[in-house]
Amino acid sequence: MEDLKDFTHFDDEGRARMLYVGEKTETHRMARAMARVLVNEETFRLIKTGGMKKGDVLTVAQIAGIMGAKRTPDLIPMCHPLFLTGITLSLKLNEELCSVDIISEIKCDGKTGVEMEALTASSVAALTVYDMCKAVQKDICITEIRLLEKTGGTHGDVCNV
Repeated sequence: MEDLKDFTHFDDEGRARMLYVGEKTETHRMARAMARVLVNEETFRLIKTGGMKKGDVLTVAQIAGIMGAKRTPDLIPMCHPLFLTGITLSLKLNEELCSVDIISEIKCDGKTGVEMEALTASSVAALTVYDMCKAVQKDICITEIRLLEKTGGTHGDVCNV
């Protein structure tokens, strides 16, 4: 078995802990993530025309994604609470794929990254699209939840576009 010191989120006794970041340098951090919600043509038409009984799917999902980013440390046990300085969610209808494409961008000035906040924002927005459309379609598919880009911090920038 590997030495417990190799695992940053375990203490010497093998118990989970939140990583200490108090001595890290504060830097400007940004992360972008995406999710895609695949729907059928009828569901797509209802989203596009505002015909869903639960309301405006894109607006509600956008607000849900913003709320998701802000609540990330309540959902993911080892995430630090962060002071987020910016949250942007873009939801676009993709006619070619018959999908709702979601991109989140999260910013902060802090000692740890915002990748989980970006992934959570996109995921929660996608789940909201699903919830608002499930009455008219039972086989909706959420795909491509992934980090697109991150900047800031000691590990450097990442681009997965």
